[in-house]
Amino acid sequence: MATVFTKIIAGELPGHFVWRDDLCVAFLSINPTSRGHTLVVPRAEVDHWLDLDAQVAGHLMEVAHAIGRAQQAAGSAPRVGLMIAGFEVPHVHVHVVPMSSMRQLDLASGDTSPDPDALARAAEEIRAALRKLGHAEVSD
Repeated sequence: MATVFTKIIAGELPGHFVWRDDLCVAFLSINPTSRGHTLVVPRAEVDHWLDLDAQVAGHLMEVAHAIGRAQQAAGSAPRVGLMIAGFEVPHVHVHVVPMSSMRQLDLASGDTSPDPDALARAAEEIRAALRKLGHAEVSD
C-alpha cells in the first residue's frame, strides 16, 4: 500500500512543493513546528533511512542543505535543524526546520491545522530563495 508521501509525490494528495528532481522531492510539512518546516523525501518508498542506497542518502542531505540555506535566506531563524525520525510515516523523510529554539524539533508540538495560505506563502518564499541561490530543481 502506498504511503501518504507516495500519494503526495504522485499528485493524489496536495502538497506545497519546493523541490523536485529524479531522486527526491521536498514539500512543506502539514504539521509544521515552524514557518517553512520542509520534508525532503526520496521518490523510492523506503521505510528506514539505513536501508537507503548511500548515494540517495547523500543526495537527500545535499537537498536538505540547499533547502536549509534557502530557509535562512527567506526568513530570520538563527538556526536550521535537521532530523530523521521515521515514526510518523513509513517512508524516509528528512525534516528541515527553521528554528529559534530546540522545542521546534519536537514534532508533537506541530501545528495540526496550519493556514493553507500561510503554507503557500512560505513555500513561495523558499522557492524564490532557492532560485536566487541558483537551483534549477525548484518546483512550481
